[in-house]
Amino acid sequence: MHLRVRVVHYGQAHWYADIDDADDPQPDDPFWYVDHCRTHAQALERACAELIALSNRARRGDHLHRVLEITGVAV
Repeated sequence: MHLRVRVVHYGQAHWYADIDDADDPQPDDPFWYVDHCRTHAQALERACAELIALSNRARRGDHLHRVLEITGVAV
């Protein structure tokens, strides 16, 4: 599995970040996301911290749940 971080700017003070499988053609169901970050750096820092946690879980062999599996709602 190859995880990737994506950071997107919306509006003047709104940053979104998510973590998904690099091979997933649809970005609507990531493994993790954060919304309403104030800066690009904040979104990237939060995503990188979560990427480390997800990577450690994947190395242990844990199943990584997508947002839709947990919440029932696609991002």
